[in-house]
Amino acid sequence: MNIPRRYWRNLDWLLILAVLCLTAIGMVVIYSASHSQLAAAGLNPFHYVQRQALAFVIGLVLSIVIISIDYRAWKRWSKLIYLASIILLVGVLVFGKSVFGSQRWMRLGPLSLQPSELAKITLVLALARFFEKEENALSMKGIAQAALLTLVPMGLILIQPDLGTAVIFVGLFFTMWYVGNARLKDLLIAGFSLIAVGVGVVVASLQGGLKVIKPYQLTRILVFLNPYADRDGAGWNVIQSIIAIGSGGFLGKGVLGGTQSSLHFLPANHTDFVFSVIAEEFGFLGSLFVLALFVLLIWRGLHIAAIAKDTYGTLLAAGATSIFFFHLIINVGMTLGIMPVTGLPLPFITAGGSTMITSLMAVAVILNVGLRRSKIMF
Repeated sequence: MNIPRRYWRNLDWLLILAVLCLTAIGMVVIYSASHSQLAAAGLNPFHYVQRQALAFVIGLVLSIVIISIDYRAWKRWSKLIYLASIILLVGVLVFGKSVFGSQRWMRLGPLSLQPSELAKITLVLALARFFEKEENALSMKGIAQAALLTLVPMGLILIQPDLGTAVIFVGLFFTMWYVGNARLKDLLIAGFSLIAVGVGVVVASLQGGLKVIKPYQLTRILVFLNPYADRDGAGWNVIQSIIAIGSGGFLGKGVLGGTQSSLHFLPANHTDFVFSVIAEEFGFLGSLFVLALFVLLIWRGLHIAAIAKDTYGTLLAAGATSIFFFHLIINVGMTLGIMPVTGLPLPFITAGGSTMITSLMAVAVILNVGLRRSKIMF
């Protein structure tokens, strides 16, 4: 458990600084987005901030534990950890709490555990161990086995239903397959085949031939194509989000000054559409700063992956980093109306205990690989 003193010089302080800045910004934005609604309901206006802070402390403790254990020791436990994750995903379908028609959470005291968030980390561990052997990324048998490792948790998450998180699993699979030295031809064939199947499923569902996609998910896809087709219904969130982002101008309206948020025109303003609050209150300049922090985080993660001691470390760091990349692209794209509304959180900023904890765990995985590298980092 002890980390040799020489390793600490390898700690990536730029990555840590980016995470701390994003977390601090998240606390401010969560308070600004939720205080008026909580106060109107007679609740503590710092309710969500306190829960976020508690999740941060728990995630920090878990991160220290993760960093303390040499990542190469995880290989022998990866199968057991993956199995435990599958059990949790099954358990949430049986014993979980249903919220707004989705059964994704299990109650743990003051916090709710979302097993699908933890499953992202466990899938990274499983695929890293699998793709460490280069032949698994090159053979049809190996690719099929890796796809099965991905499809099992992904299928359980789709049942909840949680289409947004399931999309992240697709991104994780392709990222780690690519890093595992996949052939470009195989990646392109698989990618285009997946797109063709996805389009076919959507078209068949719209025509009533398939029931794979829930009606509200189909509505979200249609609203993505034209939010004004249902401006007072399913398109309301996207329209209000775009108005909020545009009204922020260059410098924004200031903390607590966002009218779309404080007057409750923008739903889910401390969760799904938290980036819209950032744009309205901090403007283009503030939004650019937040995006720059995410770019810094992703850059440092990929850099650590590139200089890792071994292939296993490279896969771990690249997989963990890709989680942040896909969340950023989908969440911000959703608020801008260029991605379908999926409910994916923005790491470190969206209010949510499970998201905060697992995001810190993912950062700890990256830092762990960086600490034990054998190459010089610039």
